[in-house]
Amino acid sequence: MKLRGDYTQAGSDYCVDQSWVDYTVDQHTLWSRLFSRQLQLVKTFGAPQFLVGLESLEIASSIPRFEETNRILQGLTGWKVIGVPGLIPELQFFAHLAERRFPVTVWLRTPAEMDYLVEPDIFHDFFGHVPLLCDPIFADFMQAYGVAGRKAQDAGGLKMLARLYWYTVEFGLIRAGDALRAYGAGILSSAGETRYCIESPLPTRINFNLERVMCTDYFINDYQKTYFVIDSFEQLFRDAYGRDFTPIYAAHHWKPGYEPGVTLPGDMLST
Repeated sequence: MKLRGDYTQAGSDYCVDQSWVDYTVDQHTLWSRLFSRQLQLVKTFGAPQFLVGLESLEIASSIPRFEETNRILQGLTGWKVIGVPGLIPELQFFAHLAERRFPVTVWLRTPAEMDYLVEPDIFHDFFGHVPLLCDPIFADFMQAYGVAGRKAQDAGGLKMLARLYWYTVEFGLIRAGDALRAYGAGILSSAGETRYCIESPLPTRINFNLERVMCTDYFINDYQKTYFVIDSFEQLFRDAYGRDFTPIYAAHHWKPGYEPGVTLPGDMLST
């Protein structure tokens, strides 16, 4: 797949200037439409921590300026966002996370892509991911994930580590009292999946188990058939911070992944 972004101006770390002044009025208007639509959904289906972060960032109805966001983020958790042209290599992505830098794509989708986008754009990356970087525990988990990523390549564990990211950071669910709420960016930036992941009877929702997650395949171009549910961000941090994943990689990396939607003996289902 040919990547969409302009990589000609990227540095060796894949960083680029946001060039906020180059966004057009139509692009700011499209951002506002996306933002307004998703805001109504996440108020109902989003994790409370996400909503707190969204409010803390003071996102307006236009595309955010990264330098303004960073003044807020660095004061809260020591993170910053950096501009990138689009998808970047895994090891460089891990390196940024390990230094508390979150890469955000600088281009915005077109109006024709309101409901479906092949690559992540600035709306997915910023609206979906950045609010939770305001939460200290989730912010620490993200840094720990970056550190783990740098170790995974030598252990043959990159695919398994990617599954962890997919089923938590992108498509994770969390308990909020007696209800399930979404915290994954892939859910919260998607109008359809925000509602589907909570209300649909079709997907399987399984209590989080680290090895189960790291051994489960996923879909990249359809709604998920499996979601994993955490009790808290403390649970994620506990399982990732300083954890040596090498024994898990050694035991499972050569095996085919479990099919999405399959229920296995020992799975604890969430309702």
